[in-house]
Amino acid sequence: QVQLVDSGGGLVQAGGSLRLSCAASGRTFTNYHMGWFRQAPGKEREFVASITYAGGYTYYADSVKGRFTISRDNAKNTVYLEMNSLKPEDTAVYYCAAAPWTTARDALTTRGAFRFWGQGTQVTVSS
Repeated sequence: QVQLVDSGGGLVQAGGSLRLSCAASGRTFTNYHMGWFRQAPGKEREFVASITYAGGYTYYADSVKGRFTISRDNAKNTVYLEMNSLKPEDTAVYYCAAAPWTTARDALTTRGAFRFWGQGTQVTVSS
């Protein structure tokens, strides 16, 4: 299995930017599609963005499209989430996740497709 460690969260003012990182270890990184999810207090964990194992396809939730960018560096076994124009409603714990490369692309917006999860990193956006 693959181990995931999220980092990069913090406190930022509305309109600001953050970059989250997720370092993977344990298995071949290119065997996995990668995703980011978030969970706000009292809410379900929701899809944010995902990227296929070779980086050829990316997917975004409508709420972050045009503001967030997911990318991966397979040489560094790391996936990133660049977050710009942050809003207070982006406040949540952000989790990276991995899905086997055999997972169908059209499933990569669903929580159930992802088998391995990071510990989460808190993002707080003040108004």
